[in-house]
Amino acid sequence: MISEPELEGGAPFETAEVLTEERAPRPPRGRAPWAWALGGALAASVLWGGGLYAYAGRQPEGVDLRGYASVEDLCARAELKSLEAVLGDRSGSGTGPYLDEPTLSESSCSVDFGKGERQQGVQITYTLHKQTDPGPEFAARAKQVDLTEPVGGVGEQAFFSGSEDGGTLRVLDGQAVLEFSLYRTYIEDENGEMVERGAPDLSGLDVPLTQDALALLAALRK
Repeated sequence: MISEPELEGGAPFETAEVLTEERAPRPPRGRAPWAWALGGALAASVLWGGGLYAYAGRQPEGVDLRGYASVEDLCARAELKSLEAVLGDRSGSGTGPYLDEPTLSESSCSVDFGKGERQQGVQITYTLHKQTDPGPEFAARAKQVDLTEPVGGVGEQAFFSGSEDGGTLRVLDGQAVLEFSLYRTYIEDENGEMVERGAPDLSGLDVPLTQDALALLAALRK
């Protein structure tokens, strides 16, 4: 009779091993370098586009120019009636280089009065600051070129420096800066020597310069 778990005189059964192939988990498949670069570029493009859209939709606060605008032909606006009364009839004029950029515009003009040996000229510069405020540094820059005498009644700030040979007036009004400069000029004689022109005493030049500056400021706001 067969007994469990083995036969009489027989060898015991061996448990069969079932071999299974156990594979290590596969690591996640990495992206190729170009895929990462492309993804980053697309993300940056989306962010940039969104930022550009947001910026385009938001209008920056503009600077109040108080009616002042860029003017190319400054001589046409500068009548200079007060200087003409002191120096003689207006005898000629010319414009300098013209600058007109989003942040700044600048024009200049030179005007002659009188004729021959009595001819004198004034130089005028008009600068319009379209974005930055020239006010905080105006007095410091005037002091830098020895314009130390305050002048009231014209613009927000004005400084003058002068003598019997002429003078310079610089005026600030909002974003606009005007500068007038007139000094006694000289000519050469037949021997090449400098000869003083026969201009009148220019020691009181601040009065006509101030009057003409007021008139020009008003003309520039038209």
